[in-house]
Amino acid sequence: MSVRARTLFGAVLGFCAVSVMAEDMKLTYPVTGKGSVVEEQFGEKVADPYRWLENDVRTDKAVAAWVGEQNAVTQGYLNTLPQRGWFGQRIKALMDYERFGLPQKAGQFYFYTRNGGLQNQSQLFVRKGLQGTPRLLIDPNAWAKDGATALDAWEPSKSGKLMAYSVQDGGSDWRTIKVLDTQTGQVMADEIKWAKFTGIAWVGDKGFLYSRFPAPKEGQAFQQLNKNQEVRFHRIGTPQSADELVYATPGNPDYGHGAEVTHDGRWMVITTAQGTDNKYEVHVLKLGKNGKWGKPQVLVAGLENDWRLIEGIGDTLFFMTNKGAPKLKVVKVDLARGAAAAKWSELVPERAETLERVRIVGNRLILSYLKDAASTAQVLSLDGKPVREITLNAIGTAVGFTGRPGDPETFYAFTSFNQPAAIYRFDSNTGLSTPFAKPKLTFNPDDYLVEQRFFTSKDGTRVPLFLVRKQSLAAAGAAVPTLLYGYGGFDISLTPTFSATRMAWLEAGGAFALANLRGGGEYGKAWHDAGRLANKQNVFDDFIAAGEYLIAQGVTPKGGLAIQGGSNGGLLVGAVVNQRPDLFAAGNAAVGVMDMLRFDRFTAGRYWVDDYGYPSKEADWKVLRGYSPYHNIKTGVAYPAMLVTTADTDDRVVPGHSFKYTAALQAAAPNGKPHLIRIETRAGHGSGKPTDKVVAEGADVLSFLAQWTGLKPG
Repeated sequence: MSVRARTLFGAVLGFCAVSVMAEDMKLTYPVTGKGSVVEEQFGEKVADPYRWLENDVRTDKAVAAWVGEQNAVTQGYLNTLPQRGWFGQRIKALMDYERFGLPQKAGQFYFYTRNGGLQNQSQLFVRKGLQGTPRLLIDPNAWAKDGATALDAWEPSKSGKLMAYSVQDGGSDWRTIKVLDTQTGQVMADEIKWAKFTGIAWVGDKGFLYSRFPAPKEGQAFQQLNKNQEVRFHRIGTPQSADELVYATPGNPDYGHGAEVTHDGRWMVITTAQGTDNKYEVHVLKLGKNGKWGKPQVLVAGLENDWRLIEGIGDTLFFMTNKGAPKLKVVKVDLARGAAAAKWSELVPERAETLERVRIVGNRLILSYLKDAASTAQVLSLDGKPVREITLNAIGTAVGFTGRPGDPETFYAFTSFNQPAAIYRFDSNTGLSTPFAKPKLTFNPDDYLVEQRFFTSKDGTRVPLFLVRKQSLAAAGAAVPTLLYGYGGFDISLTPTFSATRMAWLEAGGAFALANLRGGGEYGKAWHDAGRLANKQNVFDDFIAAGEYLIAQGVTPKGGLAIQGGSNGGLLVGAVVNQRPDLFAAGNAAVGVMDMLRFDRFTAGRYWVDDYGYPSKEADWKVLRGYSPYHNIKTGVAYPAMLVTTADTDDRVVPGHSFKYTAALQAAAPNGKPHLIRIETRAGHGSGKPTDKVVAEGADVLSFLAQWTGLKPG
């Protein structure tokens, strides 16, 4: 924008600015200027008065000033809440336990992460042999004074002698990849910039494959659309400028690409997608012993089905796919004669439960299924014959089982709402599980009841819901303030996991409910399709029905229901608050997609059209216009208390979504319950957030929700 344009725009802001008061809450919202932007789309004139809040807070002084003023008002209000200190202390205490990540074996070495309890970032350790002495390899806590620079992905070379790892700074999706000599602990000169949405796939110990985008324009790193992703090969000891281009589609700049290598180093598999709908093309490339390779060959053409590489053994590749199997199945392909003459065969047919992941460990297949959103696991032979079930003994989530052909050893973690993750070593030959690391708890899991219930949505669909509360409260039939969480999108399944923040809410005497809404992946493709595009209203109807069910069943009193969701779940909260403001006492919309008419114009937003539709297409636009949180706020409505949370370095869902939504909500209901925004600095969409920021944000959010649902800790 030119200087003259900025001057004119500033004049417009000054002319339209109105000081908004919330007198009964003793709040004075900051002045938020209104621009004059009105655009006609498909015959309707749509005002966007807060378009200026889309600008990057790091480069626009007006936006930065607005952020500072909003944070001052929000923190001033939160400081008055009597329960805030209690929640902060309890969340911190509940996080103060030793926890481990899943071990990964390479050569003679075992690599794993560990956090002593309250470290801002987990450290990476290595052992030589399972019983070897732990040795610290990487300590990200030394990288930044504020703890906001995190160790993201890490991948040892096949021998375990080298480690490639990615660094995340300030919560951004951008990654810097570095290499470490695991024997000496020295960081090597190799450094990769502008990696994003990438894996790390070693080719022997010579180098690795990664995915990157072109360097963004100056000042646009956190807003520019992500296009033209490439797969490149980095050879150890060479500069990034020498990295070999392996695969790109300049003719289709919207395509994204990732690369994997089978454990025996025989095949490279490149997966291509255009959006988030799990529809892929697959190319394969046979790797030669001389480190040379040719042109990738098409194995699966057309972006029509889900294809996920499981593993390769020689010239046989194993995949999960939903082709002809909405809840997924296992197939294998013989590439002995090349991709053009590939022979496919079904190995494990689709079954009633949704197949979530498959691994090959030793000479066994380990399959993880979701049965009503809770984990089950089964061991099969490599020819698909059942060997044994893996007993988990509780409602919860099992993850891991990563291994390799020929080695029967693997590890998995089991967690639930009342159980932090415990890690087990599993022998796929014997079926024996032995503890590797079990957390020492400061509470008794048996004091809490974990139930699964089902409720009926508006159109008669049966929807599952997890409900957690103290055993004593459940036995007494007490109606207590309840926090309802949902997501409902992108084929993502919500399963039982532990959260110190949620546990603090439960300790305070509240109940927690998680609804498995349509749009997720809990019941396969049909469940996902029922909650996306023109069917998106089903997600909102499910969430509203979940709230009505909790009140009708006496779980929570009317006036005691709080709702929470993040990202697509933030959109969910914004939409249902607009549609049923009477149902909810309070809400937390976190890093939400709030402007459904412009979401595809920033960073990764263009990928989401598979779930939301295209704002440029009339039929899709009309659906989006009908529920867009920002565009459906109405003046004079008694909206529930709202705390919007976002972060200045969120380059997944840019914070402008939350800024615009909050400004509109404050203007529409200036004298109602508080409508505040909490904007974290040096943080992003969620990953990599340091422990101290997690504790502080958790205390702020829970104290706000407790204030407006009547929850009184202690």
